[in-house]
Amino acid sequence: MTYFNAVILGLVQGLTEFLPVSSSGHLTIFQHFFGINGDSVVAFTVMLHIGTLISVFYMYWNDIWALIKELFLTIKDLCTGKGLHLEERPVRKLGVMIIVATIPTGIIGLLFNDMFEGFYKTLMPTAIGLIITGFLLWGAESVKPGHVTIENMKFRNALFIGVLQGIAITPGISRSGSTLVGGLLTRLDRDFAVEFAFLISIPSILGSLVVEGGNGNIGASLASNFGPVMVGMIVAAISGIFAIKFMIKVVREYSLKYFTIYVWIVSAILLIHSII
Repeated sequence: MTYFNAVILGLVQGLTEFLPVSSSGHLTIFQHFFGINGDSVVAFTVMLHIGTLISVFYMYWNDIWALIKELFLTIKDLCTGKGLHLEERPVRKLGVMIIVATIPTGIIGLLFNDMFEGFYKTLMPTAIGLIITGFLLWGAESVKPGHVTIENMKFRNALFIGVLQGIAITPGISRSGSTLVGGLLTRLDRDFAVEFAFLISIPSILGSLVVEGGNGNIGASLASNFGPVMVGMIVAAISGIFAIKFMIKVVREYSLKYFTIYVWIVSAILLIHSII
């Protein structure tokens, strides 16, 4: 693992984790062309995910801290028999909705992760996944804008978004794109849809760390590539912050269809490369 590879892959992870273009798909592409594989990939991917977690915590720290404090208040209320009172406490309701959305994601990941791991060995599945991502983004923009916020969000909204996040274990299908699409299709307000998509990425990324961290000889790989891995993580964190800010602006002012065009172009290139 060279420093050049680390910077490029860190930049790719940071940007594509939060832009609806599939971070796993892009990492697969660049790792393929850089010839990177084995335990070094596992260790590096783990640290890149830590970098993107830092991005989310930086951008949404006030919301995350409010959720942490509300968690302890919720435990206190439940222990004293006061109940949840979700409609009266929007922060508490947001935390519950994040948990509800995470449940189907976790179930899908546990049941099908091993099966989908094999799809990352070639570029063809990534190309097909990018095509699907493009259709999802295009379809979401064709739906009439909604006005659902946390105050009137239903459990079915969170479950649907969680299912779409779960299918993003497929290479080429964007996690952020899927969750954002799920929010828009269930008529969430656009600002709230992007916020919810990024907040539910936290348990999803943590889950990925647990799964990937249990594979391969992480410690030895980190020791032998410590410098490049740290550089990659820092680059992922910094670029992730810019990606989140950019994505918020795009959702507010522009159309996701521009990303559709991009992923379809990339998928066409991959299909041609795979065939030739």
